[in-house]
Amino acid sequence: MQNNISSIINALGGRDAVQDLLGVGASAISNYLSRGAFPTRAQPILLAALQARGYQVDPQDLTIHGTADTPASEMRVLLIIGGGIAAYKALEVARRLQDHGVSVTGVMTESAQQFITPLSVSALTGNHVYSDLFSLTDEANMGHIQLARETDLVLVVPATANLMARMAHGMADDLATTIMLATTATVAIAPAMNPAMWAHPATQANADLLRQRGAHIMGPATGDTACGEEGAGRMIEPGQIVASAMDLLRPGPRPLAGRHIMVTSGPTIEPIDSVRFIANHSSGKQGHAIARAAAARGAKVTLVSGPVALPDPEGVTVVPVTTAREMLVACEAALPADVAICAAAVADWRVINPVGRKLKKEANGTAGTSTPPPLELTENPDILASLAQHENRPKLVIGFAAETENLADNARNKRTRKQCDWIIANHVDTTSDSNVFGSERNAALWLSEDAEESWPEMPKQELAMQLITKLEEEFTS
Repeated sequence: MQNNISSIINALGGRDAVQDLLGVGASAISNYLSRGAFPTRAQPILLAALQARGYQVDPQDLTIHGTADTPASEMRVLLIIGGGIAAYKALEVARRLQDHGVSVTGVMTESAQQFITPLSVSALTGNHVYSDLFSLTDEANMGHIQLARETDLVLVVPATANLMARMAHGMADDLATTIMLATTATVAIAPAMNPAMWAHPATQANADLLRQRGAHIMGPATGDTACGEEGAGRMIEPGQIVASAMDLLRPGPRPLAGRHIMVTSGPTIEPIDSVRFIANHSSGKQGHAIARAAAARGAKVTLVSGPVALPDPEGVTVVPVTTAREMLVACEAALPADVAICAAAVADWRVINPVGRKLKKEANGTAGTSTPPPLELTENPDILASLAQHENRPKLVIGFAAETENLADNARNKRTRKQCDWIIANHVDTTSDSNVFGSERNAALWLSEDAEESWPEMPKQELAMQLITKLEEEFTS
């Protein structure tokens, strides 16, 4: 059973799915991984669930036979955790890797232990955590050379400027850097540091050296950093790191490689006069996350975006627009595309004759009062319906539905009315703390013509990854 724990978890959809199946918490799954066995009462439940998914399973030890992919238990990641505030995100990376059935072993620098504890990493991974190059116990049991060799991927999260410099110049003054010299496995690093440090010529030269030697550098992203400054240097999100790591662990055919995916994002702004406009609360975070996730999976991505306060995703062609009419023109110009994902919150209405100056108040004869100007509205073009009915229609047209009530019914009606293939529906409530607009998290209902799935609340980047995984399944079915 011991060698099967990770592969069973992966086959059943990850740790969260097994927690729900067995009615246990996250710590219980970590305990099962640590001791290499499920409790006796869980085994018939797991057996039935595996057989229901079409697996051939040995009822004695739950060994899975006949899977097409490499068994997940054979995939191993050595997670080197550097000493920066982003170290806490390494815990999420470890957990998400295990959701894919990957065995994770932690290696911590001395500085990393100032931010998180070895106990936290060990509890999440179910494996011993290594930190001391000269530990006699560790050397007797494994040895740093063996530790460096018995892995499929060395993943550095976060990679600080100091750690990158030591790696680039071949230093071996602690366990982490010694492993980097001794390993023959694929190496990937996720930088995280102050924007000025990332931009410094020394750091850029070190990054170039590491790339030349075959290291995969994931990010960094642009945004707010822990020091309060904004710019390139922020570590990319755990979901992005895990997606990239899985691509490296399973370097087979990439269903989206070379396919053109068009994504709309953000709000549209419809002018009333030279200073006022009609708009909505959309931040563009979900649309930008989708574009970023699609690019990470090898797709050619065109992002048509209304005005947002977000950096452009790396590896994506961004077309900035302001109004709904401009967005439609940009979308049609981006065709042909394999997929169109309409995540933008397009204004339904616009002013027929916006004024090219600021409208002034006009007194109506009563002191302190004025008459509001008449605003004649007309309907904006329906971008989702236009693409779904276009003569050069993408193979898959996906819409988003922001609803305040009757989520499922309204989403079904919208999919039929717009003639699109999928709808991603979410509930919006600007009076609630959980409002989707502007937040970092989202929950959604995915539906097609003949199927529906409820996606629980999760970071928007993870929801984007879930949608892109759904696309990969569509293009491989």
